[in-house]
Amino acid sequence: MDFLYIFLLALAIDLLFGELPRAIHPVVWMGKLTSLLCRFCNRSKPSSSKGGFNQLLYGILITMVIVALFSLPVYFLLSFLHDFNMILYILFGALLFKATFAFRELRTTSLKIKSLLVHDDLTQARDTARSLVSRDVNRLNEPGVVSSTVESMAENLSDSFVAPLFYFCLLGVSGAMAYRVVNTLDAMIGYHGEYEYLGKFAARLDDVLNFIPARISGLLIVAAAWTVKNARNAWRIMLRDHGKTASPNAGWPMSAVAGALRTRLEKAGHYILGDSNSPLSPQLISSGVKVIDRACLIWTVICLLAGGISIVVTS
Repeated sequence: MDFLYIFLLALAIDLLFGELPRAIHPVVWMGKLTSLLCRFCNRSKPSSSKGGFNQLLYGILITMVIVALFSLPVYFLLSFLHDFNMILYILFGALLFKATFAFRELRTTSLKIKSLLVHDDLTQARDTARSLVSRDVNRLNEPGVVSSTVESMAENLSDSFVAPLFYFCLLGVSGAMAYRVVNTLDAMIGYHGEYEYLGKFAARLDDVLNFIPARISGLLIVAAAWTVKNARNAWRIMLRDHGKTASPNAGWPMSAVAGALRTRLEKAGHYILGDSNSPLSPQLISSGVKVIDRACLIWTVICLLAGGISIVVTS
């Protein structure tokens, strides 16, 4: 039963309070530690294969060290608290698990962008979108901000909700924490440029860890689209367009939401997902939030049922 208590309390904390204070948020400290360790590596493009190999090895070391530093203490702390005091065990377990996922923050930020666009404050909408998207937002027009926001909602459904809950159900709080470390490293150093070799291992590991959650997320969006009678289109577009993104995973939920909303999502010069039926207006963000809300609800119910069945089977 402690699984269900931790799960439900963590969800309640997120819905009622949102993100933990930055001073104690594990993801903030993951970022600080990553930045510190990266200082000891020459991030310029290696002039030889040996230099690239050395950067790759250091990237593997960074990943393994940070995963261990954040997941092992969680495992041992909760193991101790489980035997010491069940209330403290559930409380700390819920707080630590909450740190690995974000639902309210994603929803609030998306709706804030929509409100700013409705009030013709494109500049502030762009600035707010920086917390959601990795692309350069300075040149985005209103449809571009809408598209990037909806894409990020779909991608974060997988990265920031489905995957953490998936690994919590499989491996507990420490498993969810280990996933969050890898995903954070991928966001910080797992891309081309100065981190070409340094972040390669973290990026590939993140691809592996998100392989199943991303596809689950696409299916959840299809299921959520059934409530607005767009499930068939969401399924069709997902199967057609999921391979158009550079990421092997992000295309699944993003193409599914494009189909669910009957719109075309585009990152200029990179991909086009869906068909241009519904205009990229601010109202589309609200429609996207509704679809993501329903997908999260479906996934929460599935996880609770899985946890309940596991408890019955093992009792």
